[in-house]
Amino acid sequence: MPKITPFQQRVYDAVSQIPRGSVATYGEIAEQIGCRCAQAVGQALRKNPFAPVVPCHRVVASDGSIGGFYGQTEGPEIQRKRMMLEEEGVKFDEKGRVVRD
Repeated sequence: MPKITPFQQRVYDAVSQIPRGSVATYGEIAEQIGCRCAQAVGQALRKNPFAPVVPCHRVVASDGSIGGFYGQTEGPEIQRKRMMLEEEGVKFDEKGRVVRD
C-alpha cells in the first residue's frame, strides 16, 4: 500500500465519487474537502498511485481547460487525458474546453 497523507486521502476519496462521463474542477474538489487551494488538489492528484481507480483524469481547470495530467500540462499525457474523457462521453467546445451541463 502506498504511503499517502490524510490530505491526499481526502482528495482521492472525493475524486473517486466523480461519475464516468462527468468532471469536477480542482477548485470544486478543494471546496468539497474543506481546502482553499486548488493547486494543492492538483499536486495530490499528480501523485495519485491509485489511477485509474481514483479517476484523476476527471478533474479539470476552472475554465474548462484540461489542466494537468501526470504532472504534465501539454503533450501526449494531455492528449491521453482528453481521449479518456471523450471515451466517457465528455464533450469539448471548439476551444478545447469541457462543456458542462
